[in-house]
Amino acid sequence: MPRRLLLPSIILLACSIAFAASRVGAQTAKTAGTFEGHTDVGTVLHSGSVLYDPDKQSYTLSGSGENMWFAADAFQFVWKKMSGDVTLTADISFLTKTGNEHKKAVLMFRQSLDADSVYADVALHASGLTSLQFRDEKGALTREIQANVSAPKRLRISKRGDYVYMAFGGDGEVQPAGGWLRIPLQGTFYVGLGVCSHDKDVVEQAVFSNVQLVQPSAASGEPVLYSTLETVAIDSADRRVSYLSQGRFEAPNWTPDGSAFLFNREGRLERLAVNGDKPVPIETGLATRCNNDHGISPDGTQLAISDNSQADHESLVYTLPITGGAPHRVTEKSPSYWHGWSPDGKTLAFVGERDGDFDIYAIPVEGGQETRLTRAKGLDDGPEYSPDGKYIYFNSERTRHMQIWRMKPDGSEQEQVFSDDLNNWFPHISPDGQWMVFLTYQPDVTGHPENKDVMLRLMSLADKKITVLAKLFGGQGTINVPSWSPDSKRLAFVSYMLLPGEK
Repeated sequence: MPRRLLLPSIILLACSIAFAASRVGAQTAKTAGTFEGHTDVGTVLHSGSVLYDPDKQSYTLSGSGENMWFAADAFQFVWKKMSGDVTLTADISFLTKTGNEHKKAVLMFRQSLDADSVYADVALHASGLTSLQFRDEKGALTREIQANVSAPKRLRISKRGDYVYMAFGGDGEVQPAGGWLRIPLQGTFYVGLGVCSHDKDVVEQAVFSNVQLVQPSAASGEPVLYSTLETVAIDSADRRVSYLSQGRFEAPNWTPDGSAFLFNREGRLERLAVNGDKPVPIETGLATRCNNDHGISPDGTQLAISDNSQADHESLVYTLPITGGAPHRVTEKSPSYWHGWSPDGKTLAFVGERDGDFDIYAIPVEGGQETRLTRAKGLDDGPEYSPDGKYIYFNSERTRHMQIWRMKPDGSEQEQVFSDDLNNWFPHISPDGQWMVFLTYQPDVTGHPENKDVMLRLMSLADKKITVLAKLFGGQGTINVPSWSPDSKRLAFVSYMLLPGEK
């Protein structure tokens, strides 16, 4: 009997050795190049693969998957476990131009291999659309910031501390392209490349070449500030970069005809076409220290500005033609900061400090007697008329936390719009009167400082339901003044980035 079992035993042992060898070979293939392994994340009908070319330092990924969006992802992922600060850079191209225009090739940071994991990626779509996609809570919906360039040759995703941002380049240096989002990646996380066909029945391929994966040394110089003008759609909460520049600019207005944005930078006002990339200065005459309290008349012909260049160098309110020109002084007393224009164009609402108290005032657009509208203890700020002229909305700290209030245009019937434990600033009412957007700081933040993690929140004025429209790094300068698109579908704002400096 023992002799009769010998041959089957040998066959079984040989099969086991062969199976083990195949597993070793598979693992060797998975760990080729910079990365440690690869896998299909989520539900896919066709297994993905990766082919590494050491001579070209390139990876050809084949991947299926219905999408990388909503609350779950499905894609092929080649990865390495890392922690701390990371930068991943690559040239990306698709092998074919066929297939779904939203098939994606991505550079990704991901907390886990779960389909609904926290993650951030820089995604190149076959259509050329390029965006920073992210899910900042496990199981939450994916959001994105669309870049203002199409199909860049070289893409980068960077993590610095708790923040992630995207950068692009051609044959030259890679430049920041927006983002600077707080993404809660804890401890060890996955870093790698991914492909999704955006069609569950199809396998697509993308090539990642000149791949660089580095962990940068600690910054030794002062952080470098970048400002990004973005828009956000209120129906999807998806964001798009309109303009990015090193340095600080603030407080966008959206022109009533929908054609341009206005913002202030270094004491001047600038105009940027909605699809443009080069702002042009607006002539403001003697007003050379304009601050971030400025806005456009309902008929689109005039500007109201707040400027610190004259008299005792405290802010005064002026008006001037929207095309530029000599400013007309409206307020005699200072400091005065413009915030609202009545729908009939006849009255301005502003914040004035008088005898140590900041309150809300109204004044004829031509100038004259100012009328005090609030008298409660504590700062009152940010007055803005509703489109129908029935109310002035404003923010007040009379209840300790900064909260949103409203009153009749004569100052009567002052009432709190809602109550929470956060600090809420600068209410802006949509042109159709259906929505209110406002800036929210955490409870421990005093005032409205710059360079903070903040939220833009949206309230339906019909039922007072509040949703988070965007989380960003900003604060002062983000949304001080009205910035709705004329169709009430989008909102303009400024986010900021503090990139590590080098000596």
